[in-house]
Amino acid sequence: MGEFENKVALVTGGTSGIGEATVRAFAGDGAKVAFTGRQEDKGNAIADAVVAEGGNALFIRADIRKPGDVARMVVETLDAFGRLDLAFNNAGVEQAFKPLVEQTLEDFDFLVETNIRGVWLSMKEELPAIIESGGGAIVNTSSIFGVVAAPLNPLYVACKHAVIGLTKSTALEYAKAGVRVNAVLPAAIETPMIDRFARDEKTQAYLKSLHPVGRMGRPEEVAQAVLWLCSEKASFVTGTSVRIDGGYTAQ
Repeated sequence: MGEFENKVALVTGGTSGIGEATVRAFAGDGAKVAFTGRQEDKGNAIADAVVAEGGNALFIRADIRKPGDVARMVVETLDAFGRLDLAFNNAGVEQAFKPLVEQTLEDFDFLVETNIRGVWLSMKEELPAIIESGGGAIVNTSSIFGVVAAPLNPLYVACKHAVIGLTKSTALEYAKAGVRVNAVLPAAIETPMIDRFARDEKTQAYLKSLHPVGRMGRPEEVAQAVLWLCSEKASFVTGTSVRIDGGYTAQ
């Protein structure tokens, strides 16, 4: 029997990178998994692959910037699986590097609506369902840029700092309700998001050099941290942030 047998998990941003790896990890460890994204063909293909491997997964097309979509993703999860125990709020977007004075209101709104409001909306809808199921765990994706800064990247940095604040405050508010809330802080991970701005070998080599271990992380390494935070092994862990960064922030 898997660690998460008879548990239901919901993953946002589950159609690539860290999200996809976590969907597969949850399913491989016995959970029923609902996951969201905006790429319907890819989402359905991932769900089919999980089922073919003996797991149980449901893709729900949803945009976490839209309150109606966020409410619907929880309703459809409950309709399909009857409960919700665990949530991984992973959906997010990166920022193009450019000076602050060149950034636009559209840049601001896009980053904030996705990376802060989307996490907030998701927890608002998930918490009542998790409490109704008897308690559980939520993990939010922040970043190493939730604890350090970077030039030309202030909006993304601000958003990821905010996710940590949301996580800590929510953890305190719902601890007595039996819901643990934590965050993961990845450094550079080999995902499509990294590929979008590290297109050449020189940039990739530079990113690897920033990490004392000499490489970027793998999505599966973040997924395993998420599963641990959602497991009974982490039953005394709430309101904290786990850095998965190859030593980046220890420098």
